[in-house]
Amino acid sequence: MSPVRICSRTACKAPAVFTLTYVYRDSTAVLGPLATYAEPHCYDLCAEHSERLTAPMGWELVRLPVEEQTEPSADDLEALADAVREAAKPVPGTRHEPVGQGTEIGRRGHLRVLRSEPSEPRQKTGQD
Repeated sequence: MSPVRICSRTACKAPAVFTLTYVYRDSTAVLGPLATYAEPHCYDLCAEHSERLTAPMGWELVRLPVEEQTEPSADDLEALADAVREAAKPVPGTRHEPVGQGTEIGRRGHLRVLRSEPSEPRQKTGQD
């Protein structure tokens, strides 16, 4: 299945760029930017069909402003790459526990509960 949603109009295979929603209580048709998710009671429309859209008689058609989508600039992509590199750097002074170095203390179905082996023996105090 294609990740690009297509126009809801019959026989139109153009990519959808707007979403049409009817608000029956207010007799209003709302045409706005393409919704994040395909909703069962909304219609995705291509640019051509959205331009030719008219509301039913007695209804109001509301066209929400659509922001122009621009391609990310080289600066945006570089800043994103720098942020990812920075987040991936290990923090000095922190110790990461090696994977698989634990003692199983419980099991529930296919999941296991592991307790890490202490790096230094814990000294007992009078409160233990």
